Amino acid sequence: MTNGEPEDPTPALPADERPWDDTPVHTDDLPPTPTRDRNIPATAWVEAPAGLLALGDDLRSGPNGGPPRIAYKRRLGPWLLWRAGPARGADARYAAVDSRDLGRSCTFRLFADGTGRGDGPSGRSHVRFRTWKEDLRDHP
Repeated sequence: MTNGEPEDPTPALPADERPWDDTPVHTDDLPPTPTRDRNIPATAWVEAPAGLLALGDDLRSGPNGGPPRIAYKRRLGPWLLWRAGPARGADARYAAVDSRDLGRSCTFRLFADGTGRGDGPSGRSHVRFRTWKEDLRDHP
């Protein structure tokens, strides 16, 4: 117990150590907050748009130098946030898919050197991941 709060019996695993859970999942069942014990792949999302499934096709940070798997991260308002590639140290691409209109999405490319770029739902271009996420939050 810490500060009167019970300790979490299952501590969060680093994203690259979480097992992949290929159990089919529908849009309404994607959790609002990050999963800390497993990765939900885009291929398990029953309603996944084709563009999301191809999110990392041009990246080579996956197994055997191939495309990486695409992992669900969390909800930001109506947006479903996904990532192709590792959280750090290599090229990755994020996609936000509007849960109310699966044909509406925005992407952000994060490069291995820490730079990035992407367009938000406002139409503004971003070079910082944080401002891209703020655009998602501010433009549901």
